[in-house]
Amino acid sequence: MDTDCSEQQRRQHAFQRFANEHIAPVADDADREERLPPAIMTAIAREGCLGSFLPLEWGGRAVDMITYGLLHEEIGRVCSSTRSLITVHDMVALAVFKWGNPGQRARLLPALSSGETIAAFAVSEPNAGSDVNGVETTAERTRTGYVLNGRKKWISFGQVAGVFLVLARIGDEPTAFLVERGNPGLTVEPVRGLLGLRASMTAQLHLDHCEVRAEDLVGRPGFGAMAVVLGALGLGRYSVACGSLGIAQACLDACLSYAARRRQFGRALREHQLIQEMIAEMSTNVKASRLLCREAGSLKQQGNPREVMETFVAKYFASRTAMKAAIDAVQIHGANGCGSEYPVQRYFRDAKIMEVIEGSNEIQKLTIAHYAFQERSEAERPASPAAAPAAC
Repeated sequence: MDTDCSEQQRRQHAFQRFANEHIAPVADDADREERLPPAIMTAIAREGCLGSFLPLEWGGRAVDMITYGLLHEEIGRVCSSTRSLITVHDMVALAVFKWGNPGQRARLLPALSSGETIAAFAVSEPNAGSDVNGVETTAERTRTGYVLNGRKKWISFGQVAGVFLVLARIGDEPTAFLVERGNPGLTVEPVRGLLGLRASMTAQLHLDHCEVRAEDLVGRPGFGAMAVVLGALGLGRYSVACGSLGIAQACLDACLSYAARRRQFGRALREHQLIQEMIAEMSTNVKASRLLCREAGSLKQQGNPREVMETFVAKYFASRTAMKAAIDAVQIHGANGCGSEYPVQRYFRDAKIMEVIEGSNEIQKLTIAHYAFQERSEAERPASPAAAPAAC
């Protein structure tokens, strides 16, 4: 795995400058106000952060997957809510690019890349989160299309999205639909008071005999859960892994700065051994998370089937690292870490969300363990007779 590409480093530095100059100064205010300023959404669109993986002909930047991860790391380092906007928006863009019909691509991809239209990923429901096959929203055929009935919950940027990718069931077949904001029967209700990612402008969607056209179906009936949604979730999981790395790096940066200038018992905090222990563990886990994220990105870029499991591993480890780093960051800051003057309290709240979204860490552990047993079984399987070497 090549982790020393000068072009990727150049782009990371550009992402870092953009995040520091345009997003970091307003991140705390956005968190308190529970909304991203329109100027931020305009800036990230102008910078080419939306749909950046898309080919040039669709308005994207054709960035490779490692560079894509670097973008999410740097944006997530300063504001997880802003990173979340890019994540859910791009999950829909990926679904349209891979599984949409020509009309959907022509109508939506340029608008998604430019930020003219913001997209939201509407799969989660009150009774269905990680289990995408458990969705209860229904779709019934009509003469001209479909009618959707159900409720979606925890929809990031649902308050401002112009189009939603909605998972519903046609009988027993999970199916994906594109639902535009103005569709009859769609009502958007803001959700406030979240623990973390407070500026992600979360919403509930009420679909009451919501009408969609036949051409708004993505893929085919029954294709929604296994292909459209799971493919998009893979991209989202990679973003969350890299965003978690960004939070952990932010915690480390904050602690290094604070411990260098804060004095207790006549010495700088950095000279206390227990503080050094927390910093050492934080630094080591950040480096390990970065390598796991780079490996997942490299495999994604290659189209290697192993990328699915390596992304699970990266998301699990990086989100745990972010949470542990945030706990220690608050501890190192003491009472200051509990107040709004220091961002570590925001990192703490955001990090907890990272352990829950795009597949909870409990689900990740089950999947990773299953894969480990599968790898062991394959390694122990005897070679076929045809592959065995000839006897001497």
